[in-house]
Amino acid sequence: MIIELVSMAQATAGHAADAVAATAASQGMTGAIGGAGAALGVGLIGSKAVEAVGRNPGAFGNILTLGIIGMALAEGLGIIAYLGGIK
Repeated sequence: MIIELVSMAQATAGHAADAVAATAASQGMTGAIGGAGAALGVGLIGSKAVEAVGRNPGAFGNILTLGIIGMALAEGLGIIAYLGGIK
């Protein structure tokens, strides 16, 4: 699917209006993929943190700290992908 979209963008590069539309579509896809990756990362970190606290409730504070840092990094990458896509 991505290969088809890239080939469509290359085929329409000669037309100014079509090139702008293809660029906008690729920028939107970049933001969407980045957001989906960030959402998956946050979900996985949250689920593993809950598992870890269930196994060792005494380590709650350390797990919470590491989970928040991991979630912030995942969200940061999603924001960078979104901002990189809207140029």
